[in-house]
Amino acid sequence: MALNQMKMLNDLRKAQKALAKEIVEVEAGDGAVIVQITGELKIKSIKINPEYVDLDDIHQLEHWIEIAIRDGMAKAQEIAAEKMKPLMGGLGSLGL
Repeated sequence: MALNQMKMLNDLRKAQKALAKEIVEVEAGDGAVIVQITGELKIKSIKINPEYVDLDDIHQLEHWIEIAIRDGMAKAQEIAAEKMKPLMGGLGSLGL
């Protein structure tokens, strides 16, 4: 039984490492803002296309950034949930 639990924990660690390498890329404002988020829900990069930036309407840029981050986080969470789903069922027996 303990061997099975150790295997499950090892599989969980491997899945977490794989999630760190997963990158979700989302754009907003027709490419004005591009955000990359890892499967661990960490922001990897934010790129802003200066051609789309209107300094007189900075609120629009802020809005695009918010949209890109929100959508990217949602997609990254979906990926994480899918990868972790098969492993989470067995954790109940670990007392976690």
